[in-house]
Amino acid sequence: MPVGRDGPALGLPWIVPDPATVTPPTGEPAATPSDDDAPDGPARATGGSADPSVQDASDPWGVAPRRPPTTMLRAAVRPRMIVLLVVLLGAAYVCGRLGAWQLDRAQIRGAGAEAKHVAEQMAAPAVPIDEVIAPQTSFRGDAVGRKVSAVGTYDADDQLLVPDRALDDRTGYLILTPLRTADGVLPVVRAWIPTPDLASAPPSGTVTVTGYLQASEQAGSGIADGQTDAISSAELIGTWGGPIWTGYLVLATSDPPQPADLALLGLPRAPGQGLNIQNLAYAAQWWIFGSFAVLLWLRLVRDEARGDGDGDPADDADSDPLDEAGSGPAPAEGSTATA
Repeated sequence: MPVGRDGPALGLPWIVPDPATVTPPTGEPAATPSDDDAPDGPARATGGSADPSVQDASDPWGVAPRRPPTTMLRAAVRPRMIVLLVVLLGAAYVCGRLGAWQLDRAQIRGAGAEAKHVAEQMAAPAVPIDEVIAPQTSFRGDAVGRKVSAVGTYDADDQLLVPDRALDDRTGYLILTPLRTADGVLPVVRAWIPTPDLASAPPSGTVTVTGYLQASEQAGSGIADGQTDAISSAELIGTWGGPIWTGYLVLATSDPPQPADLALLGLPRAPGQGLNIQNLAYAAQWWIFGSFAVLLWLRLVRDEARGDGDGDPADDADSDPLDEAGSGPAPAEGSTATA
């Protein structure tokens, strides 16, 4: 039988076997493509960078680079933190201006309410003092400015001067005289004088006084040389005796009248009058919001200085937890598991 180059001639066309379908002889390993035979280009970049802390610019789903910790000063001068500072300072300035506007509104509305209150108090009829407050009882806050009347006699021998009291931006003295009534001793501020030598004696005999109530002051340094630095019932009772009212009367009218050249005081004011509480609360809220803006920037600077973490980015658990739970590396391609 004629034999060709590669085998016996069977009268068939030459058949060239496909190397991919040729089974190697037993005992010879199958050839596998090497890394050197792999084509260059993007195909080799599949899987991303070997360093998980470096983001591949061509991979939008890559891991962002980690920010290392730094000092507060370095974090504060970073461009984005400076931009945030400018924005938040602008917000704080707006809040401050709104708070100032609310404060002005509180003063305007408070002044209008106070003027209305003063007009009502002055136009109100006087009531006997014992219907409002009795001697040796606590002075209520709503009694300030109440228009009352009392009948008694002045004790000129126990009259005192109260120094360093202002009236119309001038400093002078108050004339404080005890009015002894059937129920007790009522301190009466009869007038204001610029100098002690202008103090006049009170009207003699039974007098009817009308005026406005004011709460007693805290105790001062005591009574000496005909003067006291505080209108305090707790101090006056030691000199004038009792029972004594825990407030005092700011004189408005007297019958019989006292000398016309004595300057009378105006309607007493309770602490806090002259401001609208609602607008005052709004002003405080705006100022608190402004301070929050500054504190927020400080908090952001602190977070920026901390960075994204204290550990090595390569040691962070960026991989799938299910992969870490595996029993070991995957078997090599082409190998078979053995029992």
